[in-house]
Amino acid sequence: MRLRLGDLTTVYVRKPQQTVDDEGNIITGGWSDPIEIKMNIQSAGGQVNAQVWGKQLKYIKSCKYQGNVLNENESENWGVCLNAAKTVEPDYLINQIQTYSTHKNITLEKRDQNG
Repeated sequence: MRLRLGDLTTVYVRKPQQTVDDEGNIITGGWSDPIEIKMNIQSAGGQVNAQVWGKQLKYIKSCKYQGNVLNENESENWGVCLNAAKTVEPDYLINQIQTYSTHKNITLEKRDQNG
């Protein structure tokens, strides 16, 4: 499967920063520098997604990605600047990545569902 260039949207992904305090506790805060990638992004839909997400379905995006920046079991909980500028906090988080032979299906979940 090959993604059409006309259907791809430029987004910026940002890895959460983690630091260790004096007592050895891991503190998560802030985001890394943005990395530009291109994905096919659509609103999530369908009967299965409606059962899984319920009323939160309107805050879920379904994406297709070809590349090596995002990987299964490594990039979950990374931030994605979809409708936000790359210099501010991401507005979506990567919830799930499913790897196929030619692409990756990525599920994004909106961070602030009240605004």
